[in-house]
Amino acid sequence: MDEAFRARRILKTLGVVAGVLAVGTVGFRQTLDESWADSFYRAVVTASLFGLDSRPEGRGAEVLTLLLVFAGVAIFGYIGALIVEAITRGVVTGALTERRRRRTIEQLRNHYIICGYGRVGQQVGGEFAHSGVPFVVLDFNPDALEAARENDVLYVEGNGTEDEDLAAAGLARARGLVASSDSDADNLYITLSARNARPELFIVARASDPDASKKLRLAGADRVVEPYSTAGREMAKLVLKPQVAAFLDAVSWTGGPDLRFEEIVVDDTSQQTGRTIKDLDVRGQTGALIIALRKKDGTFDTTPNPDATIDDGDVMICVGTPAELLSLEEMFAPNQAVAR
Repeated sequence: MDEAFRARRILKTLGVVAGVLAVGTVGFRQTLDESWADSFYRAVVTASLFGLDSRPEGRGAEVLTLLLVFAGVAIFGYIGALIVEAITRGVVTGALTERRRRRTIEQLRNHYIICGYGRVGQQVGGEFAHSGVPFVVLDFNPDALEAARENDVLYVEGNGTEDEDLAAAGLARARGLVASSDSDADNLYITLSARNARPELFIVARASDPDASKKLRLAGADRVVEPYSTAGREMAKLVLKPQVAAFLDAVSWTGGPDLRFEEIVVDDTSQQTGRTIKDLDVRGQTGALIIALRKKDGTFDTTPNPDATIDDGDVMICVGTPAELLSLEEMFAPNQAVAR
């Protein structure tokens, strides 16, 4: 709508200019008895404020000249105002958009930072957006920033290796960080910087080979992903064990809306703490399945039996429909303090 309005104003201005030149040409033709070409020339140089060809003879021609000069001043003033308005509006709009985006980032809590918005970073962002997880992109590449704008995601123009840029992305309030740059060196520096600033932060980093993966773990990455190795394993799995791959795809939340995996942390204030899976009758009460338990000491019970006890600090790896998983989360929800 704004562009159409601006176009109409420009067209009206051009119409006024044409009208003034037409009136000036006819006026000089009548008052000075000049040719049409000479009259048009005199009208143009007078209205455009480039100067007068010669002093006109006769009171009528002088009055017409003055009127054309005033009209030219008004027209050029109006055109200048349009130009200034267009420039100012663009600058102000851009500044307001930038300020609004930074204010939104400053208000984020428990979000994730994606350092590197290339092909891998965009895929991660897409998964976050699908899950409704808040995140901020940190990148300096023009193509990556354009992709962030097109995808309408929050972004900070900067480098994840710089502490100031990480701080601008809300590192102090973030829940986790993904180092997904195409450069192993950059991912290493990003991991070191983030780990130094936030020792408890959960960091996932991308590596191109096992050697880079080892260095990233030493730098403090909690998880390291090698896209090429992972892709190779998945392709081999599809060929060697197609039904297993189909099952894993079916129960993955990215594979469809029916089943999904979830992890639920057991809080010590939950009434279910200390009870066994059999006593809780999780399957019967919620429909979800507990397929693994990560104990507080970091060990995994990958095939928990019904007599397994669920203790404080355990992480339950569960599978079920969204509704079933929600019921399971409610079952293990921490008790709310009762106001006295």
